[in-house]
Amino acid sequence: MGALLLPLLLLLLPLLPLLPLLLPRLPLWPRLRWLTADLAFAVRAQRCKRALRARALAAAAADPQGPESGCSLAWRLAQLARQRPAHAFLLHAGRRFSYAEAERRSNRAARAFLRTRNGPAGLAPGDTVALLLPAGPDFLWLWFGLAKAGLRAAFVPTALRRAPLLHCLRCCGARALVLAPEFLPSLEADLPALQAMGLHLWATGPEALPALMCDLLAEAEAEADEPVPGYLSAPQDMTDTSLYIFTSGTTGLPKAARISHLKVLQCQGFYQLCGAHQDDIIYLALPLYHMSGSLLGIVGCLGIGATVVLKTKFSAGQFWEDCQQHGVTVFQYIGELCRYLVNQPPTKAERGHKVRLAVGSGLRPDTWERFVRRFGPLQVLETYGLTEGNVATFNYTGQPGAVGRASWLYKQVFPFSLIRYDVATGEPVRNSWGHCITTTPGEPGLLVAPVSPQSPFLGYAGGPELAQGKLLQDVFRPGDIFFNTGDLLVCDHQGFLHFHDRTGDTFRWKGENVATTEVAQVLETLDFLQDVNVYGVTVPGHEGRAGMAALVLRPPHKLDLEQLYAHVAENLPPYARPRFLRLQNSLATTETFKQQKVRVAMEGFDPRALSDPLYVLDQAEATYLPLTPARYTDLLSGHLRI
Repeated sequence: MGALLLPLLLLLLPLLPLLPLLLPRLPLWPRLRWLTADLAFAVRAQRCKRALRARALAAAAADPQGPESGCSLAWRLAQLARQRPAHAFLLHAGRRFSYAEAERRSNRAARAFLRTRNGPAGLAPGDTVALLLPAGPDFLWLWFGLAKAGLRAAFVPTALRRAPLLHCLRCCGARALVLAPEFLPSLEADLPALQAMGLHLWATGPEALPALMCDLLAEAEAEADEPVPGYLSAPQDMTDTSLYIFTSGTTGLPKAARISHLKVLQCQGFYQLCGAHQDDIIYLALPLYHMSGSLLGIVGCLGIGATVVLKTKFSAGQFWEDCQQHGVTVFQYIGELCRYLVNQPPTKAERGHKVRLAVGSGLRPDTWERFVRRFGPLQVLETYGLTEGNVATFNYTGQPGAVGRASWLYKQVFPFSLIRYDVATGEPVRNSWGHCITTTPGEPGLLVAPVSPQSPFLGYAGGPELAQGKLLQDVFRPGDIFFNTGDLLVCDHQGFLHFHDRTGDTFRWKGENVATTEVAQVLETLDFLQDVNVYGVTVPGHEGRAGMAALVLRPPHKLDLEQLYAHVAENLPPYARPRFLRLQNSLATTETFKQQKVRVAMEGFDPRALSDPLYVLDQAEATYLPLTPARYTDLLSGHLRI
């Protein structure tokens, strides 16, 4: 065989110059051309997994009385304090905290919590302490201290008050609440209810505090800063709950997602997977109660031992000056932050920066192009994941508009599938054997991932009914279990994944499925539009939902209805063209910049109830007309066709 191989290679050698011409004609070429990048990322992911496993094994073998054992947050911070004590971990509001300082401050916090076991708070191992704090150093020291003391943290969204706040505290079983003094005025009406729940209340400052409320930071400052024993925080099982992060609640009350010790450990590898390293300086201006800020930003930074510039609030006008001042090399974004930046007037500070990598999620294609064109050269690495999910994707090739890859190699590391989904029934499509059907390239599909010991789904604090619909059984074979992300993605012919829509956002009109994300992306390419929110509204006498687009103009532009109609007519099929327009000064979003669609969909399109300028699509006139009360009446009576 070996004797024949050399002559064969010699015969093929003259054909080598023709390979660049022949390969693009092969059917598999669109996928094979990215093989090198797929292989490189798979190797990086395997190295990352081995490194995290080695750290975890070393922590398990360490002295239980020492600091480098216990939960992953405890031993990782102790490692960094020993390996690079003087290196900057946190830069915030003109203050610098080294890894050694972070270790000492979190040790004081841990001891303060441990002392409460014999005090009025009476905290026992595994109890939950809720944090209602802005993004800042105090949040981190208390979070790390809770972890070291073997307690669970619950990250409460800072905007919650009244019933939603009480709901969150009850569902996670909080025994105590730590809040920032600046929140006390808005919480005054809630304090009696909080005390009636039996919560022990702490504040993080010496301001005038209500009765029975103490300054937790003062108590921590009085403690010694020596390490606490690692065994206090060591989990019995890696799938034990480490902390709670609340879902955004855009379609109802928030749910407390259970975050395991395993997931916290896995998030240490986030920035390593993104290609960042220990000398990077990461700019983080996201809420710490959100997974992107806490688990990916902070824990990911700990994973590589880098420096994080933490901002309590994002300022588009200050961003590039901050980057230059601190030598920022990595920017962690949510798509809306990038849009805010490209809508800012040009400044000198946006030139000459050192930012080489922007990593995050939710960056729409139009903003992506404008961001790179204006602020480049830099790499944009779009990712996809869910707080409670067991799957993540990385667009490691930098393909504009994609959220990841669906290569065979990638699925060996992070397995997932796209299956056919019926928007009308709200259920996956199954064949005659009762199994789900995978989608073809270009076809939207529901993203699902197999549940396994390495990729579990822990659900939410509270009853099992909260996780209803999140698990699918018998997906491809009897007895298998998959996590249902609730998101529709598309895999194109090159193997790139593109976000399509949320299953609850896609609606049916004229017998066709309309993806709100797809329609919004078409509208956003118009120069005079700054913000777009597309959703479906019910129309009496019609089945399904008609598309409505809430629009915000980009100053100093005016609404050009003729151009808008021509644009949607050229770029969208008839069923997907928005039937109604709603002109607004701003769009309602959550604190994590997600557009609120449920509430505005319920508001409908009645000009008698809404004060915003409204328009209706008149197909006969091939234009949009102002939606007056008279036209609204004609619409409901059937005299005006939509």
